[in-house]
Amino acid sequence: MFFIIGGALYAASVRIFTAPNQIAPGGVTGLSTVINYLIGVPIGTLSFLLNIPIFVWAVIALGFKTVAKTIAATFLMSAAIDLFSLLVPGTFSPYMGNPLLAAICGGLLEGAGLSMVFLRGGTTGGSDMVARLLGARVPHISMGKLIFAVDCVVILISAFVYRSLESALYAGITIFISSRVIDAILYGTDAGTGKFILIISEKNEEIARDILGNIERGVTRLQAKGGYSGRNGEVLLCAVRRYEVARVKEIIHAHDPAAFVIVGEAGEIRGEGFRRINAAAKGRKKKSTRAKR
Repeated sequence: MFFIIGGALYAASVRIFTAPNQIAPGGVTGLSTVINYLIGVPIGTLSFLLNIPIFVWAVIALGFKTVAKTIAATFLMSAAIDLFSLLVPGTFSPYMGNPLLAAICGGLLEGAGLSMVFLRGGTTGGSDMVARLLGARVPHISMGKLIFAVDCVVILISAFVYRSLESALYAGITIFISSRVIDAILYGTDAGTGKFILIISEKNEEIARDILGNIERGVTRLQAKGGYSGRNGEVLLCAVRRYEVARVKEIIHAHDPAAFVIVGEAGEIRGEGFRRINAAAKGRKKKSTRAKR
């Protein structure tokens, strides 16, 4: 249901706002929008076809189980885009007014649609999957930078095809707004919030390795002793974004279906990968400490 709702919102973004105004906001869908402008192939169909080589690469590198949700989400979104084109002429008219408003509204709907997919542990292929696969080969470059690089290439292509620098600038606005909406829905208005997960399992080594490698989140090993058994062991502690909880659960279940897992609300998380520690606040704290002394 989340994938269907997300696909409908994403399709509305493409069919009503971005494509009619020659805005190609990155990723495979953006590239499909440009090719559609040139030769008229349906955007949704083309988007799915362009994703097939990426899926093959991902299945070889990551395994079918990891990629299955992405394939399902991409298929639903691609189908929704083409089905929406049948409704647009009769029910919804493409917005052909102010391109800035089109970029803003397109970004809002795109962000909302993608969030629905991310909330259920899926992705939409395209630039996210390419960035993830490239990240394994160039681990010194962050995922965010890789996704940004892929999207920039598509935006530059769209500027050349549409022969309009403004088109590329509007695409940048759409991407920015979409990313902000995704952050607001997935993480809340405070980017420093998230979840913490405690894991007790006989397969801690494998679980920790998968979380570090596939989700790129740190894992802390806490020494523990069973109150009933009296045995020494360890508990894994991991802080994640809200949308990453489903992926961590999948990893745990794949290695140890009998694992004991506690998921808690983290009201505030500061540090690498989350909200940065405010240097000004640190300075005030130091001054306050010196004053007390």
